Amino acid sequence: MEKSPPYLFTAKGIYKSFGGIHALSDVTLDIEEKSIISMIGPNGAGKSTFINVVSGVYAPNNGNLRFEGKDIAGLSAHAIAGLGIGRTFQLEELFVNLTVLENAMVGCHITGHCGMVVSGLRLPKAIKEERRIRQVAMENLDMIGLAHRADEAVLNLPLGERKLVGIARTLGMKPKLLMMDEPVGGLAAHEIEKLTAVIEALAKEGLTILIVEHNMPFVMSISQRVVVLDGGRKLVEGLPGEIRNDKRVITAYLGEEA
Repeated sequence: MEKSPPYLFTAKGIYKSFGGIHALSDVTLDIEEKSIISMIGPNGAGKSTFINVVSGVYAPNNGNLRFEGKDIAGLSAHAIAGLGIGRTFQLEELFVNLTVLENAMVGCHITGHCGMVVSGLRLPKAIKEERRIRQVAMENLDMIGLAHRADEAVLNLPLGERKLVGIARTLGMKPKLLMMDEPVGGLAAHEIEKLTAVIEALAKEGLTILIVEHNMPFVMSISQRVVVLDGGRKLVEGLPGEIRNDKRVITAYLGEEA
């Protein structure tokens, strides 16, 4: 008997409505470990809503979400992050008054072991923990190629590098599944090339990645599988070459007649 693939994450029959608007309707998705999956679709297709439901920003109206076999539907965003699901944002919400390193350290605090009292009093345990967090944050910056800019103000970085800082911050949470919302939006070609290399390197290190994106050349070049949403429903799923030539995708996503 053939062994089932090792799904890290599964979504079954996910529904999410806002008033009378059905943002997600019966969406199902399985994500294998150590894979790069992309989700595409026209504006309003439900892509960002799906990420928000998985990350705990919204609770689904119906359906099942499982991560490493655990039911996570309806858990808080903090609880879901603690289980190992991280995310980046279309517009990275970085602390502009902090350095690159300090922003990267923010994500590490979710895995910290010191409470507010210990940290506030600067007890030896808290000082040791701060050193550990600083070291981990530097390692994450090195992984994305920004260790040399650790002490610079994040405000001085171009958009592409700010997005990389957002990735480093999320890596501090030690995610097993990383969801990326519009990672190459607004980037120049050379910035997309650099970000692509970073994502591929993270996947080789064992990270599982779900990308929501509009940039079709980027999606087709980096994805092992592509999922297409249209009107809150899953239209089709398949290999990049299959999706590129699917008449339903051409009609729904590209706005051309099949």
